[in-house]
Amino acid sequence: MGTHGISSEMLKSALTHLSEHGYAVIEGVLSEDEIQHYRGLVEELFERERGHPFEPEDGPALPEDTDMEAYLKESYQISEAERARLMRRIRHSRAQNQGTPWPVPPAEVVKNFLHLPTLFDYDRSQRIWNLVNKAPDFGKLVAHPVVLSLVRGILGDDCVLADCSATSIGPHTDEGGAWHVDVPLGQLPEPLPDFPLTIQNAWMLDAFTTTNGATQIVPDSHRTRRKPVWGEAQEDGKILTGSAGSVAIWLSNTWHRSGPNATDNPRRAILCYYSRSWIKPFTDYTSLAPEIAQTFSPELRYLLGYSANPPVRG
Repeated sequence: MGTHGISSEMLKSALTHLSEHGYAVIEGVLSEDEIQHYRGLVEELFERERGHPFEPEDGPALPEDTDMEAYLKESYQISEAERARLMRRIRHSRAQNQGTPWPVPPAEVVKNFLHLPTLFDYDRSQRIWNLVNKAPDFGKLVAHPVVLSLVRGILGDDCVLADCSATSIGPHTDEGGAWHVDVPLGQLPEPLPDFPLTIQNAWMLDAFTTTNGATQIVPDSHRTRRKPVWGEAQEDGKILTGSAGSVAIWLSNTWHRSGPNATDNPRRAILCYYSRSWIKPFTDYTSLAPEIAQTFSPELRYLLGYSANPPVRG
């Protein structure tokens, strides 16, 4: 027997499929009690942040803001209110960084450095960033032995958490996301590296079905060492279906996107994104309150970036 009721043979088979085809799905990892627990936490956060989105102070406007606004309109299906809020966050962060501009156009800026939408699909879908800081119990999913064994089987033991977020793909969102590969691959020239840099997984809080916005991937696309053309359709995509409590996992150089949701209900998931330790993470989790960080295991603290950042050398 492997772990959490998943046999060693199942884990070995999933790792082989992940390596060879770029994705795997493992059914029934979470119990019904665990599913209900995480659903409750997520729904509370979704409701709170929709009613009271993070709204920092503004910062000084600069001429390059015009290019950033155009980029946001072209790249994301967001409302005018969300676009305006994002621009305030961008200006505020820039002021905190001494007004330092990026040396490249917005489309070429590494996504790690950008504020991205919280509400998308014109406010019908939602994302919660910085999830572990907001609900530390999600750390258990970050260090879950089933997923961690697969992640380390691909990236090696010295890997860290790059991001942990929650998504809700809203009902009747019929476009679906754009096909993409993940940071930092989008900023690298082709051919892309012939080994994985990062891995993404989705904990299914609702069943992933063919009609409710489940993640879609293009099998074996990681072998092309190319990036999909943004906004271009893919006829050979596969929908990753599974029951609530299952896990979908894919290499981040496998082409993927969120699908359209034609149902009357949202499709919710927890996304854990891992990278090799020498890659800049998407989110810095070392800002956790010390009394919370001290409750985590050394393994989880390292995954969150503790002792995995450059020290101040003097």
